[in-house]
This record gives sequence, C-alpha cells and structure tokens, in this order.
Amino acid sequence: MKRKWLTTLVLMACAQMGAHTAAQAAGVTTAMIENDAKNPTSVLSWGMGTEGQRYSVLDKVNVSTVKNLVPVWSMSFGGEKQRGQESQPLIHEGKMYVTASYSRIYALDARTGKKLWKYEHRLPEGIMPCCDVVNRGAAIYGNVVIFGTLDAQLVALDKDTGKVVWRDKIDDYKAGYSYTAAPLIAEGLLLTGVSGGEFGVVGRVEARDPLTGKMVWSRPMIEGHMGHKFDKDGKAIDNGITGTTNATWPGETWKTGGAATWLGGSYDATTKLAYFGTGNPGPWNSHVRKGDNLYSASTVALDVKTGQIKWHYQTTPNDGWDYDGVNEFVTFDMDGKRVGAKADRNGFFYVNDAATGKLINAFPFVKKVTWATSIDLKTGKPNLDPTNRPGDPTAAGGDGTKGKAVFSAPGFLGGKNQMPMAYSPKTGLFYVPTNEWGMDIWNEPITYKKGAAYLGAGFTIKPLFDDHIGSLRAIDPKTGKVVWEVKNEAPLWGGVMTTAGNLVFWGTPEGYLKAADATTGKVVWEFQTGSGVVAPPVAWEQDGEQFISVVSGWGGAVPLWGGEVAKKVNLLEQGGSVWVFKLHKN
Repeated sequence: MKRKWLTTLVLMACAQMGAHTAAQAAGVTTAMIENDAKNPTSVLSWGMGTEGQRYSVLDKVNVSTVKNLVPVWSMSFGGEKQRGQESQPLIHEGKMYVTASYSRIYALDARTGKKLWKYEHRLPEGIMPCCDVVNRGAAIYGNVVIFGTLDAQLVALDKDTGKVVWRDKIDDYKAGYSYTAAPLIAEGLLLTGVSGGEFGVVGRVEARDPLTGKMVWSRPMIEGHMGHKFDKDGKAIDNGITGTTNATWPGETWKTGGAATWLGGSYDATTKLAYFGTGNPGPWNSHVRKGDNLYSASTVALDVKTGQIKWHYQTTPNDGWDYDGVNEFVTFDMDGKRVGAKADRNGFFYVNDAATGKLINAFPFVKKVTWATSIDLKTGKPNLDPTNRPGDPTAAGGDGTKGKAVFSAPGFLGGKNQMPMAYSPKTGLFYVPTNEWGMDIWNEPITYKKGAAYLGAGFTIKPLFDDHIGSLRAIDPKTGKVVWEVKNEAPLWGGVMTTAGNLVFWGTPEGYLKAADATTGKVVWEFQTGSGVVAPPVAWEQDGEQFISVVSGWGGAVPLWGGEVAKKVNLLEQGGSVWVFKLHKN
C-alpha cells in the first residue's frame, strides 16, 4: 500500500512538471529570458535583459543612418486616463505588450500598431499611489503576461487572448500598498516587490510560480520581520527572521519601517543572484529611528530559489533625506570581474562586486552633494556632514513643531530617480539621466496611522542652475569621469538605451526622443512625440528591419512633488501613446 501511495505521488509530480514544461515550450522559456540581451528579435524583460544593461546588439540604425529614422506608427492609450506613462514595452513573436497608467495593458501588432487585445483593471476607490498612477511594464513567461496594479494585485493574462489566467493579491491597498514596477522572471520564478514606502509599509520581495501564481517564498526587507516559504497547499512556513530585531531599529519602529522595493529587480545568471533596491525608511524624520535602519536604502542580493539574503550594501544609513536606494543594480564585466553599478538617488555612483557586494568604487555623479563629503572605499560607509541632517523637532530650544531646516542636495527626487540608465560594452560607459536640484527640508513630529502618509518632514525643491536641471551624462565607472553630457532645461525623467550602432537614445519632458553619438555625445537625431517622455526606449529586429519604440506621456513624480521645479514645467501637456520607428527606405 505504501509503495502504491509513493508511486501515485511520483506520477502526480511528474504530471505537474510535464504540464509546466509544456506550458514553457508553448511560449517563453527560462532559457529565452536568460538569453534576452543577446537575442535581437525580442525584448522579454524590463532592462532588455535581466542584467538591466539596456544595450541592443542591433547596428543597422547607427550614427550614419539614424538621420533616416522615421515613425512607422503611433497608438494612443485613449480615454481620459492619461497621466504619467513610464512603461517599457515587451516584444515577442511580432507582438508588443505594453502597460499604461491606471493599471492597463495592451497587446499590439509590433509592425502595424493594430490593437490585438486590451485589459483594464478595475481599480477601487481609495488607492494611494505615492507618485502618480504609473505602471513600468510587464513580465512574460510561458503563455502568460503578468503585470501589477495600483491596488496591489498581480494579474496574469493569456498572451494571445488577454483572458485572465490567475490573479493574486499582494497586500492591502488600504494600508498604503500598491504596485508599479515591472515584475522579474528569474530561474523560472516570478519575483516582485511592493510600493508604498511613504505609508509605513514594510518592503519585501516575493517569488511565485508565474504560471499559477502560487507563492514560493517571501523575504521582508526590514530586520525583525519573518520570511516565509510556502508548501504545495499555499501554507506559509517560517523561513528565518530578516536580520536581528532591534539591531539597527529602536523600539517598535521596525514594524512600519518602509524600505519598499518599488522599482523591481535585476538578475545575473553568472552569480545566480537577484538584486533589489530598497527604498527610504519610514518615517522621513530620522530622529524617530536612530540607527542604520537595515535593510532600507540598500542593494540586497537574494538567492532566487530560497529568498535568503546573500549580501547587502547600504548606500544611505539612517536616511534622513528620502534618498531611497531602489535604483537599478546593473551587472557587467569590468577588469575580468562580474560587478554591478548603481547611480543612487543620494548623488553617488557605486560599483560593487556582484557576487559578494564588496565596494569597488564610489564617486558623485552630480555636481552638488551636501549630505556626505565622500564614500570611504575601505568601510563602504559615507563620510557624513552632520550639519546637513534636518534638525530634530523635539530638540532643546525648539517649540516641538518643526526642526531646524537645512538646504540639501540632491533634492529628495534624487540625482537619478526611476529612469533607468544604460551601459554599453562597446564604450565601457554608463549613460545616466541625471538631475541637478536641491531642497530646503525640515522634520516634524509624526505618528503612524494605517493608510496615512508617514513622513514627518516638509520640503521645497529648488533648481541649482539657471540653464538646466536635467543632464544625460556618459560616465566611466572605473574613474568616475564624465566623458560628455547633454544638458536639458527640464528634469530628465525617462530612461536610456544604447546600441551596437554606437547610439544612445533617451527622451525629454519637452517631448523629444533623442539619439546621440555614444562616443562624443553629439546629438544626431530627435523627434517630437507630442508629450513628455518619461519611459525607457527599446529596440528589436523584425523581418530583417530594426525597430525602435518609446512610450510618451508626461507625468510621474515631478509635477506632483516638484515644488518650484514643477512650476517650471507646468506648461507641458499630458498624453499617452506608443511610438515606433524604423529606417526609411529610399
């Protein structure tokens, strides 16, 4: 009887594995995703490869031919639901999958723009997105396309029909949780984070079966919280506490510690690690939570199969400026070693060993940084300027309502924010969309209330220069040298792509998609899309032709939070459309 029971279990397991394999064979496989950066005919991941380099191997569009780049089609997202469009499209078998504001996703014919299907998530009243109603993209695996929603759900759709295959709740939107990132597929698992750091949520990374939505593991990003793995019935089993309770968080502050993983992650098949950045600790008032506040404002490297933290590197200990640490960790080869780079919101560019996290290099990539004078390369710690921390509102001599204000740079929107940078293995340079601004910032008393903003700070953002705020910079990760830059009057809020054609593509809030010579920075092409570009471009090859696409639609955090900066760009028009370009045939 026992043998018969074991045989039955084995047969059931084999049947499940067979079904999973068959589903992969019918669509996108793990191997295809790991080869994404080298395959010119598809874009299967946010980052044009799970490493996040945003480098296209295509070279038909190059410095000599780009002058012949013309629009092929444009599709409007339609309706009154415009706002910020930060999505990166995916391309598979001649189809484009692109998300839009207010939790929508479209499947389009990539050659013609014909709409194949559309899914519009029904959002409840009372959602609380911090920084506009954006969505940054989808993931694709097997026969499903998966994206997250502003009410903190994941939705998987049949890639051919748009019908819902599964849906799962991430967390309670009434507590401030939301989801705006593009999910990550790594080693056959769906990895997602959470948004909502301004509401006292607890950041985490979760792994699911992408074909069924079943949970595999969950790893909190604040020490003191329990991680979990899940059995075949979906029951949570304790999988170790993150860090050590109260080691770097006083009292019960860890319970509402923030560290939202709101930009998503990257994965490197060489190290077998997934990398997620964590956001600001909560509240902004750092005097409430004295200590380093791990693992907020950090890069965290995770074992994909188990969710265990293999290493971490904290860029802003005891963050008091809302500098986060979510910016993408891009892996690449340097001097025979696999390393990763991050242009952090705090104004410093970091290079770490991708396998161990050891700091290799760190330098400022913006012109004014006030909160720290430098990064100690031996300890990895910032050399803080104690006079630049906003004052404690409860300090002696004050009235208890407002701490001493300081002028800090960068402003809390960062030297770089959500807009991803790109790396070219041809030039060895990173192409970083930067912003030069500062802020007056002060602390205020604050207590946690579920679903309410959890800041304890006031601020006013100010531009630093008269002629520009944004600047696209070509940066050498070995030396920290800015090889060239292209200034922009308005802040840059869109991502970057570089190509084997020695080009760099990026968008501006003024509505232009631009291309520059990757070596010299000379702008060699531009096109007006009709609304601000706050999304990253992509490239692919179809029927022997190279296509380039970008989503256009002004919005995001700048017009909502930008203070004096927002006033400078309040004439920019909203929109919502996808543009596709190719070379004109003479």
